[in-house]
Amino acid sequence: MKLLNTMLTKIIRTGTLEVVDAEGHVHRYAGTAEPFVRVKLHDPALYRSLVWNPDLKAGEAYMDGTLTIEQGTLRDFLTLFAINRGVSRKLPIQKPLRRLAKRMKSLWQRNTLVQSQRNVAHHYDLSNELYGLFLDSGMNYSCAYFRSSADTLEEAQQNKLRHIAAKLDLKPGQRVLDIGCGWGGMAIYLAQNFDVHVTGVTLSKEQLALAQQRADELGLAHKISFQFKDYRDVAGSFDRIVSIGMFEHVGISYFQQYFGKIQSLLAPGGVALVHAIGRKGGPGTTGKWLRKYIFPGGYSPALSETFAAIESSGLWVADTEIWRLHYAETLRAWYDRFEANRGKAEALLGEKFCRMWEFYLITSELSFRYFKHMVFQIQLAKAVDTLPLQRDYMVDTERELIASENGR
Repeated sequence: MKLLNTMLTKIIRTGTLEVVDAEGHVHRYAGTAEPFVRVKLHDPALYRSLVWNPDLKAGEAYMDGTLTIEQGTLRDFLTLFAINRGVSRKLPIQKPLRRLAKRMKSLWQRNTLVQSQRNVAHHYDLSNELYGLFLDSGMNYSCAYFRSSADTLEEAQQNKLRHIAAKLDLKPGQRVLDIGCGWGGMAIYLAQNFDVHVTGVTLSKEQLALAQQRADELGLAHKISFQFKDYRDVAGSFDRIVSIGMFEHVGISYFQQYFGKIQSLLAPGGVALVHAIGRKGGPGTTGKWLRKYIFPGGYSPALSETFAAIESSGLWVADTEIWRLHYAETLRAWYDRFEANRGKAEALLGEKFCRMWEFYLITSELSFRYFKHMVFQIQLAKAVDTLPLQRDYMVDTERELIASENGR
């Protein structure tokens, strides 16, 4: 307990943490009175593992019940460490570990064709029923766009689809490719509101089945084609390409290939829109717990890494937009819905899974609220003169879509 005691004494500058060790002794670490949390460690092995590997071992301990919250909530516990993160990252023991992780990250992101399918299945093929417990009715599993703090999750996700559609500057008869189409939300929106044909590709069998079912039920099968396919295997020519929440799964070693593929698939005069999670500041690495349990092969890139890959592709960056706290609000809405349906989730996948999912949703929310994560949208064009020179067309299209949706 000595090493852990030393570390926590240095870290906790804001708030108060009480730790009850496996022998029942209480250790108090206080900077300010609030927030206050008391936890119990049931396994002495945690004393050392939490020092050397806090990111991974804290999550695992909560999942398996060897770390329990006695006063406060899991959110309070994770928030306490989030607001003290600046101190913990400066500890001598953590600096060399972070440097090593950055050097090793390409090894953890070997997203070959085979490995990519495995990674996608690990997360997205859990159960369509599970995702239906906390996503909006359109099954959009990416950052929503809150035009107002009063927006419901459904409204905010509709805002996002509309916002992206406006940036695509669609014309009648165009062919659209949706890379990483999920459960079909974007493809369905485009098919319903524009005279275009959409091809959506995914590596999730669960997503594919539900996306096809939704398109059939809405009478859109003639306007949408969903395929089980890696983006690297797509052939043909498309006037527009959209990719929402998929770039995070590409892997650092494949960035140039990804944007090169977009460039090769775009027809003359083509436009693409990439919506993804990124990070403020320089390159980083994916946390060990998140990489192991939630998103194997995943990585949220820095803008510097992203733009370097775009430059090598020959594409024009026509517009860039940064969303800051929108994903924090999205994740909070998902967490609230998950908790409201926790009994159903437990019956479906068990108590340990529920603890894992809660840990995932809260830590992800806090990464946008207190850390360096954000969402970027990058609009790409194949030619310099493809898009209007002013951004007014985006606003005009959004207003037209709002009027049309309200009319319906």
